[in-house]
Amino acid sequence: MSAPLNLAIFVSGVGRNLMALNESCCSGELAGLARIVLVVSSASAGPAREGASTAGIDTFLYSRDIGCPRLLEELSRCEVVLIALAGYLKLIEPELVSRYRDRILNIHPALLPKHGGKGMYGLHVHRAVLDAGEKETGATVHVVDEAYDTGRILAQERVAVKADDTPEALEARVIEIEKTLYPRTIAQYIEETIHSTNNSH
Repeated sequence: MSAPLNLAIFVSGVGRNLMALNESCCSGELAGLARIVLVVSSASAGPAREGASTAGIDTFLYSRDIGCPRLLEELSRCEVVLIALAGYLKLIEPELVSRYRDRILNIHPALLPKHGGKGMYGLHVHRAVLDAGEKETGATVHVVDEAYDTGRILAQERVAVKADDTPEALEARVIEIEKTLYPRTIAQYIEETIHSTNNSH
C-alpha cells in the first residue's frame, strides 16, 4: 500500500471543512490515503489557523504581497502532492494551477454550473439559490482551473430547498453534506486518479 500523500488545505475563514478533512485523515475515509501537512491561510487570524495549530499542522499566511513563487517554495518544502480548497476565497494564480494541474480540488456550496463564479461564496450563494426559486441545491466538488468554479465536476450531492428556508438554514444543511462529500470524493480521486497515474509510470 502506498504511503499517505501530502495534502495542503487552503482556507480563508472558519475552516469547517478543514476540521472535517483532518478528522477523515486521522480516522475516516482519508486515513492511510492522505495527511494534511500544511494549511495555507489568506487571513492572519481565525478559527482555521487556530485549529491547524492545535492539531500540530504547519500554517502559512499567504497574500498577494508574498507572491506565488514563495508559496510554491513552501508547497515544495512540504512535498505537497494535492491541494484542497476549503472556503478559500481568492482566485488561484495561473502559475499555481499550472504547477499543480489536476491536483487542486474545491468544494462549492451549490450545484455547479449554477450559482458559481466570483463573489459567490457563503451566504451569497444560498441567497442566490432562494432568489432564483430553486427547488434543490447542494454541494459540488470540482477540479480547480484558472477561473472561479469552472473546472471539471467530480461529485455532487443534492439538498431539497424548503419553502420556509432562510439562507442560514439552507447553509447549515449544505455544510452537513459537505463534511462527508468532500473527504469521500478526495479519497476516490486519490485512489482512482493519482494512484492510477503514478502506477502507470
